[in-house]
Amino acid sequence: MIKREFKINLKSFIIWLSILIIMFTFVYAIYPYIMTDHNMKSMDELMKVFPPEVLKAFNMDMTSIATAYGYLKTEGFTFILLIIGLYSSILGGSILLKEESDKTIEYLGTLPIKRTNIITNKVIVSITYIVLTVLMLGIFNYIALSISGSFDHKQFILLSITPILVGIPLFAFNLFISTFMHKTKKTIGISLGIVFVSYLVNILSQLSSNVDFIKYFSFYTLANTRGVIEKITINPVCIIISLVITIILLIGTYIRYNKKELI
Repeated sequence: MIKREFKINLKSFIIWLSILIIMFTFVYAIYPYIMTDHNMKSMDELMKVFPPEVLKAFNMDMTSIATAYGYLKTEGFTFILLIIGLYSSILGGSILLKEESDKTIEYLGTLPIKRTNIITNKVIVSITYIVLTVLMLGIFNYIALSISGSFDHKQFILLSITPILVGIPLFAFNLFISTFMHKTKKTIGISLGIVFVSYLVNILSQLSSNVDFIKYFSFYTLANTRGVIEKITINPVCIIISLVITIILLIGTYIRYNKKELI
């Protein structure tokens, strides 16, 4: 069963990982030619136009984008977090539900397999692929940065881990939501909406102290890349919250799926 799941979900894993690697390969290839002295002066002038709150939201107030690593700490990790969030959410929203959509749940029902085992296998496969995506992208970026110039190795490693703190809870949340559905088409839209709303809420929370409290309603707050850049450490509270949210949602998934009327 678990081998079947790894094989079925291998293609999507390769596609999402390839998207990230191709994007950053392009960045590392052209960045040295784009960031000339003249272009940097123009960029510095452009940065002065933006409000400090906007620069803060993308960490541009505390790091220069003159180097590839500088770009990675600002816009780069914003893109990584968004893509990992999308991949994790779509995986969570579809990996259980597609058995019903594809009618393969009828076949699984003929096998001596409990619903609990079905969920467990899918969770193991999904979390493995999410972690592998983050890990392999991190290795790729580490090698590319080592070639392109110097960078803070510890800071980079910690930053590279942060997408896991967002991806796995998003996966668990969408997995739980999928137990209330019967068609993958609906859950894909919901999964995408959850990611973009969560991301937007996190950005908006950084634009003004008056709305700072809304960050607690966003999964992306768990990444806290700004804190990692400043203190070169991952806040243990973020790790604990990420773990607790995931466990609670997975327990809810087991309870709900075992009671669900499958079609």
